[in-house]
Amino acid sequence: MTGAKVPPPVWQRNLLFAVICLAGAGAVVSDLLQSDTMNSPRDHEPRKFQNASFEATVQVVDNQFEANWARTGLKPMQPADELTLVRRLSLGLTGTIPSLEEIRELEKQPEGTRVQWWLSHLFEDRRTSDHLAERFARATVGVENGPFLIYRRRRFVSWLSDEIHVNRPYDRIVRSLITAKGLWTNNPEVNFVTVTIDQNENKGPDEAKLAARVTRAFLGVRIDCVQCHDDYLGDDWLQKDFHQLASFFGEADMTASGIHETDKPYVFKYRGAGETNAVPPQVPFSAELLPEEGHPRRRLADWVTHKENRAFARATVNRVWALMFGRPLVTPVDQIPLQATTDKPFPPGLETLADDFITNNYDLRRLIRVIAATRVFQLDSEGAEPPTDQHDAHWAAFGLTRLRPEQVAGSILQAASLKPIDANAHIIWQLSRSAQRSDFIKLYGDVGEDEFSATGGTIPQRLLLMNGNMVHERIKDNIVANAATRILATARDNPSAVEAAYLAVLSRRPSPKESAHFVAALDEGGRFARRNRMADLYWALLNSTEFSWNH
Repeated sequence: MTGAKVPPPVWQRNLLFAVICLAGAGAVVSDLLQSDTMNSPRDHEPRKFQNASFEATVQVVDNQFEANWARTGLKPMQPADELTLVRRLSLGLTGTIPSLEEIRELEKQPEGTRVQWWLSHLFEDRRTSDHLAERFARATVGVENGPFLIYRRRRFVSWLSDEIHVNRPYDRIVRSLITAKGLWTNNPEVNFVTVTIDQNENKGPDEAKLAARVTRAFLGVRIDCVQCHDDYLGDDWLQKDFHQLASFFGEADMTASGIHETDKPYVFKYRGAGETNAVPPQVPFSAELLPEEGHPRRRLADWVTHKENRAFARATVNRVWALMFGRPLVTPVDQIPLQATTDKPFPPGLETLADDFITNNYDLRRLIRVIAATRVFQLDSEGAEPPTDQHDAHWAAFGLTRLRPEQVAGSILQAASLKPIDANAHIIWQLSRSAQRSDFIKLYGDVGEDEFSATGGTIPQRLLLMNGNMVHERIKDNIVANAATRILATARDNPSAVEAAYLAVLSRRPSPKESAHFVAALDEGGRFARRNRMADLYWALLNSTEFSWNH
């Protein structure tokens, strides 16, 4: 046939394919190996934390803790160094440790300003809003995937991350959840309601589950224990308290266009009652704050977030405190007394931080900055004299807490990269991090909704760290994928290589004794022995007790 194009020979097509693959691989390697300096935070404004109001709040909190230490005869630990504080903040707010590149940039900042500079950096890092969104989602919708046809947990967490990233006032976020309407796909906040629907039953949202979520997640109060009967353990809650609160969700029902208000009443048969009756909506405390007019859920949202409903501010402060310290100021995190008594006063700082949170329009970033600036947050976890149980009970030392599974996984992956694995990282890094992190958590064991309960480590967890694939892949000789190899290839000498490894894994420099030991090991043998010993160093640091704890 004349005029027909003759295809190129097979070998030419294979050669072209190989060239394209090599070019693509080269581009990826180039991107992964690039060493551009990270950008400084765009919105770092010292006036936000160098003003009379901010400093006064910090001072009052400090005074309250210091007075408590004096009453109990405790001498608090000395202040921790700035790198320790930065590691704490990174673990609490992003679920991972700082990268070596970030530490180098941090240390260019003037001493005494680095903690607040680091917070400005973290607030602009999408990992922070993603991590906080997941933590708050566990309190509001749980950890299960729920009814797929009418619930999208990933969409909910993504929406919550967007809200936190733009620093939307927290009371407005909560109001959106309680009053959510429409489709769960178009309006992701609706998933707060639809997660409670049982698809096997021909009914709408579960009012009881929603009432329990509202009180525990937003008010730090557990009244779901009286769902079936009055309280007999001294709290004086009545069964009607719970079901009158649940009644605010009674009119919310599934319609063709999603969740909307209907005329459906909430009915319930109380224990000992002869028949089922409609239950009028009423709040279990501070009824004077409840608006008299409006749709039930709107009224409930107004009451929950009312500036005089201090339970809302206390619950938020307690949860944010738990994220930053690894344990709440009041334990359990969702069981805070409504009133302080002489025998059981509120812990130091709680009321002052709640006041500041309310005054500053429920600004989560402000709350985090204030807590980070307090003396109690900046204490060391150890000293010349070992801290006692009393130090731990009264916050006179920064309490040691075991890292949660997502923090362990995130830290292992970050330690293997000199650059932060953030939204600006190569897509290969991001996808790899997400997949490997998920697989690791499944094997390590997810703690579920009760994130701040004290749990001990297990033998399978230790074996996973010592022999698991994730750690093995992070230490083997690979200049593209692993920091250990790259440090060895680029460090000017062995002491610098050991220092870089410590900074990348433990966010601190080695002691003179540690440095001397590992430098001597690297000095022995040839090139291959040196690579193996660098891998051994990385393995030892990743498996150290220090790596797996927040301190």
